[in-house]
Amino acid sequence: MQKLIEGLHHFQTMLFGSQRELFERLAEGQTPDVLFITCSDSRINPNLLTQTEPGELFILRNAGNIVPPYGAVQGGEAATIEFAVAGLGVKDIIVCGHSHCGAMKGLLEPPPSRDFPALIQWLSHAESTRRIVQDKYAEREAPSLLNVTIQENVLAQMENLRTHPVVASRLAQSKLKLHGWVYKIETGEVFGYDPESCQFQRLTEQRAALPVPERKLVALEI
Repeated sequence: MQKLIEGLHHFQTMLFGSQRELFERLAEGQTPDVLFITCSDSRINPNLLTQTEPGELFILRNAGNIVPPYGAVQGGEAATIEFAVAGLGVKDIIVCGHSHCGAMKGLLEPPPSRDFPALIQWLSHAESTRRIVQDKYAEREAPSLLNVTIQENVLAQMENLRTHPVVASRLAQSKLKLHGWVYKIETGEVFGYDPESCQFQRLTEQRAALPVPERKLVALEI
């Protein structure tokens, strides 16, 4: 805690003053263009990764960057998505998985239910990911299997996003675009799903978003 308190002091005395105009403007409201859905993993910093300022990303985080299908659970995910799309009018939604994801490891090798009952229940919203990986990639060994699970889960959660009425409506009007990303912690690289090649490819420059068709993935090592 001492480190956090020292950090607060540094922010207030050294940084806030130089960006006072930004924070005064943010106090009047927020107008983010992007809803960024990612994992709770402490190694992920969406603003650092995308080099964005406060107010530019509306962020939703949970274990495994999971989006329960609409109506499956009465939780904060649906409310956050609804507010971001209908209330704030975001134009893009990014689902960002990451390498070495503990939640996806837990999906492949579930922890004891008596110790992690809530986690086991939460991971059930990624059951389609588990089943696809089990049936399609059974021959892969552990490191490769985790890699493809992370990729398939991003696509699965994008499909779940489409079940949310507000998302489906904006997609039908071409007012919203979905993007699937995977962040590789050890290299800093980000891979985006390319529907033309059905692969995650390195994002080296900003590209025009393509519509994401029916789920299909040619899984590569990333």
